[in-house]
Amino acid sequence: MTYHPKSDFMAVMMQRGYLADCTDYQALDDALSTGVVTAYIGYDATAQSLHVGHLLNIMMLRWLQRTGHKPITLMGGGTTKVGDPSFRSDERPLLGPEQIDANIEGMKQVFAKYLDYGEGPTDALMLNNAEWLDGLNYLDFLRDIGRHFSVNRMLAFESVKSRLDREQSLSFLEFNYMILQAYDFLELNRRYDCVLQMGGSDQWGNIVNGIDLTRRVLDHQIYGLTSPLLTTSDGRKMGKSQGGAMWLNADMLSPYEFWQFWRNSTDADVGRFLKLYTELPLDECTRLGALAGSEINDAKIVLANEVTTLCHGAEAAAAAEATAREVFEKGGVGDDLPTLTLTPADVAEGISIVQLIVRAGLAKSGKEAKRLIAENGARIDDAPLTDAGLMLDAGALSSPVKLSAGKKRHALVKLEG
Repeated sequence: MTYHPKSDFMAVMMQRGYLADCTDYQALDDALSTGVVTAYIGYDATAQSLHVGHLLNIMMLRWLQRTGHKPITLMGGGTTKVGDPSFRSDERPLLGPEQIDANIEGMKQVFAKYLDYGEGPTDALMLNNAEWLDGLNYLDFLRDIGRHFSVNRMLAFESVKSRLDREQSLSFLEFNYMILQAYDFLELNRRYDCVLQMGGSDQWGNIVNGIDLTRRVLDHQIYGLTSPLLTTSDGRKMGKSQGGAMWLNADMLSPYEFWQFWRNSTDADVGRFLKLYTELPLDECTRLGALAGSEINDAKIVLANEVTTLCHGAEAAAAAEATAREVFEKGGVGDDLPTLTLTPADVAEGISIVQLIVRAGLAKSGKEAKRLIAENGARIDDAPLTDAGLMLDAGALSSPVKLSAGKKRHALVKLEG
């Protein structure tokens, strides 16, 4: 598509790789060029932290604000009670109100690092859709809103169709989700003059529903814009690693492990990730991404430092880099490694090395830990670990022990006190 945007925001979206699709490029670009545009992204409170998979859309909101527009982070206090069925093979577990509120509190910590909240014309707003969803009268809602939805059309959306094609059950509860999300857009337009919803490309059907509903009920012109669903160059879903989700809250994933995730990016992903997850100039992203041989490792360190600085601050990024250098270049222990702290009771009768590897998060199961040892992938204090039957007692743990899985994943084990 050869479209040359007039607005700074649309230019950033297109040049840096954020844009998958838009309902009306020209009209949205015109709106962005002529005044402040209010846009939102919704986040259901399914966990106590957001993860790396959310980071692309958080960066879109950040660029929106940086280019002179107003972002809304909509917390799904209401929609989380239903659960988004999009492209899922099963129903999400239903959470209670207390858990949902606790999750929202945890998620708020991240947004405050990327966006400026306040009362000004381009200051971000944080809203909760429970504000208008919790008090809905079911019959009124069916009559006033439900009548605008075609079940035939809803069944044709890819997110629903893929579930039904696999003959996997889709509950009526979940089927209502897209109506509620559409209603969110209507309410945000009515209450806050919000004219743009953004999200991952899996949200296209939900976004189009909201645009259609708002046009029917209020006769307002509003827009949708989606980002690509990212996978790494080796085909993995962005934000997932062998150890599980890459959380953005420091109490769920240490800044060092977060830094290390980016440092371990494959060579082919570096240029693209620099454009999407940092604010470095485009030319610099391209230059760094084109480095070859051992020089690409320098680009990966720039990537890790830039992303970690945005999420955890410059001090955390510098500490993570220092720890990495100590661990990898000098074979040292490093102060910032993920640490497993044992109580004297844990080691009263000794503890197996296999159990330690699992508890330290370097393997998911005893079987995986044993395979790691058998394939010469495990080390203890930088020495090869060959005995899967090794037991450690309090004496062996009188000083911290460093465990390694391969060359890049490390953890400390130490005894309390």
